[in-house]
Amino acid sequence: MRVGVVQFCPLFGGVGRNIAKAVSLVRQAEKADLWVLPELFATGYQFCDRGEVLALSEDTSGPTIDTMVRKAAELGCWFCGGFPERSGRRVYNSAFLVGPDGLEAVYRKVHLFGREKELFMPGDLGFAVHTVAGVRVGMMICFDWLFPESARTLMLGGAQVLLHPSNLVLPHCPDAMKTRALENRVFTVTANRTGSESRVPGETLTYIGQSVIWTPRGEALLRLGVEEERAAAVEVDVRLAAEKRVTPYNDLVKDRRCEFYRSE
Repeated sequence: MRVGVVQFCPLFGGVGRNIAKAVSLVRQAEKADLWVLPELFATGYQFCDRGEVLALSEDTSGPTIDTMVRKAAELGCWFCGGFPERSGRRVYNSAFLVGPDGLEAVYRKVHLFGREKELFMPGDLGFAVHTVAGVRVGMMICFDWLFPESARTLMLGGAQVLLHPSNLVLPHCPDAMKTRALENRVFTVTANRTGSESRVPGETLTYIGQSVIWTPRGEALLRLGVEEERAAAVEVDVRLAAEKRVTPYNDLVKDRRCEFYRSE
């Protein structure tokens, strides 16, 4: 499978412009089977209040997913990206997985970060695994990286590649995802955004870029710069994700001692 990241600076509220920008970057890059876009890539991230969230949110039949399905069919690929998902009066910080034949799945962010707790409902769909072009993939969003259970749950569900739309402002995630890849022996694909937003008085968010793809062996196949706006893809050999042996004596799944792991 060829998998890629799309990194750019969305304009807040500029849904049509942001989608066009992302697709334009994809067109300029070498082809890939699956592209990962940033968290809330079409709307921007820093909402002032819940009213703005509601105004820019969409259900799964809305224009963002509809457009991305059409672009997937046109380009012969899959897309995973973030959007504010409206369900009744509830809005979730969600990610979609779409292909040429339509919407495959939605993931709702389980671990909300900062002011997201005032704007979104916590995700209620759990961590599911889906098949794309014969490859098992799972979705997580941004701050989910800080909770090892997110990646571990997806790996135990059979995921070979973790898709990770992000709007990262903390410094550690790009390197921490190497650990998530190593401790689960999976590929991780983190797509971050660039730029900054200062829409809330007294709060400036500066995004750190550095979108990165890690192998199950902890090798960075691709890493973009802090301010780089680009789509880039690499080939991943998913057979590496099937090998869970650490030594001839150790298997990271079979050696788990679940009876000693405390569960809250």
